[in-house]
Amino acid sequence: QVQLVESGGGSLQTGASLRLSCAAFGYAYSIPCLGWFLQAPGKEREVVAITYSGGRSTYYADSVKGRFTISQVNAKNTLSLQMNSLKPEDTAIYYCAASFYANCYIDQGQYQRWGQGTQVTVSS
Repeated sequence: QVQLVESGGGSLQTGASLRLSCAAFGYAYSIPCLGWFLQAPGKEREVVAITYSGGRSTYYADSVKGRFTISQVNAKNTLSLQMNSLKPEDTAIYYCAASFYANCYIDQGQYQRWGQGTQVTVSS
């Protein structure tokens, strides 16, 4: 069974940078869709960014465009999220997710495997 393990969360100040990583274990092939989602306190989980087509295609939520970069290392099914110019509103638990469907979606319901989440806290 595929397991996802995130790392790299922390507490930072506005304007700082942070890199999250996600390692997938238990799957010998390139995972079709990988994504990062966040859940802020009192809110529903929402998409941050996804990557598909072997990492050649990406989607970003409007709130992170130009600041965050998602990347996938196919050979190792490793996913990262480079987060720059962090803002207090980026504070949330960040989850790595994997989908094995042929088509990729931003809907969290389309993802079958989830990591445990990593906390990112940005203070002003």
